Amino acid sequence: MKKSILAFGALALGVAFSAPAMAADVSACLITKTDTNPFFVKMKEGATAKAKELGVSLKSYAGKIDGDSESQVAAIESCIADGAKGILLTASDTKGIVPAVKKARDAGLLVIALDTPLEPADAADATFATDNLLAGKLIGQWAKETLGDKAKDAKVGFLDLTPSQPTVDVLRDQGFMIGFGIDPKNPDKIGDEDDKRIVGHDVTNGNEEGGRKAMENLLQKDPSINVIHTINEPAAVGAYQALKAVGMEKNVLIVSVDGGCPGVKSVKEGVIGATSQQYPLLMASLGIEAIKKFADSGEKPKPTEGKSFFDTGVSLVTDKPVSGVKSIDTKEGTDKCWG
Repeated sequence: MKKSILAFGALALGVAFSAPAMAADVSACLITKTDTNPFFVKMKEGATAKAKELGVSLKSYAGKIDGDSESQVAAIESCIADGAKGILLTASDTKGIVPAVKKARDAGLLVIALDTPLEPADAADATFATDNLLAGKLIGQWAKETLGDKAKDAKVGFLDLTPSQPTVDVLRDQGFMIGFGIDPKNPDKIGDEDDKRIVGHDVTNGNEEGGRKAMENLLQKDPSINVIHTINEPAAVGAYQALKAVGMEKNVLIVSVDGGCPGVKSVKEGVIGATSQQYPLLMASLGIEAIKKFADSGEKPKPTEGKSFFDTGVSLVTDKPVSGVKSIDTKEGTDKCWG
């Protein structure tokens, strides 16, 4: 993470938390969806660095794949047994993990959801995240303005995350629809829309192979598809590979969310048209800071004013800006990227 992001993190910390006094034997856990996605790798780096700085003992856990909730439940059990003061969690199953989270909170642990709110959101003590609805809206608005009059006749496909529809998946998906001008119907559910422009939804598990297979499935449904919303950049790259295999890579506009360095490079190369950049290192470092503060004083973190969570920021990255949608170019995106 570059200096501009670190400066923002320091400012945020100054607002949200006072500098904690030193306390002995403070331990924390980081539980991510996987340990291979660059987003979670960077999150782990941020948590590890902040824990070292503050003298916090950190243990890290991850699911085998995105969607592996059983491993996350087992990790929570281990954190409780180890006497951790807090858990940072990116949940694969945002509803199914709640009983385990309740058990941790009942045992006196501070539980902070990172990136992905739980269902209900107040099942965790706090959420540090990108405004994922806004992230979706930004790429939806960009796609709509890029297509212009052709947007009304677009053929849109959605490469989502998992069948359990975790909140991060729903928020980005529905945000894109709102930005593009599609009625999402039930805002808490994917797949109940009736807009004739939607070709369909498929799941990717947030990786390249999943993105490739999901794109192939949607092409079989409608080979005239020309807009693809992807849950993240690995899925977007997989979609591009599938399109390139059939000579359609120049016919389809791909948008995504993440803002990792490989993703920003894909925007620069024209693989992805635009992506919404988020800041996982900041989420994790703020989370460790909050656990340390809780251990020292019992004080829990507060959300950003006017929101139900602590907003760690989002920026649209594209080299093809459009009127009415604020964005940064890939040069600035590279300065702020991760992974």
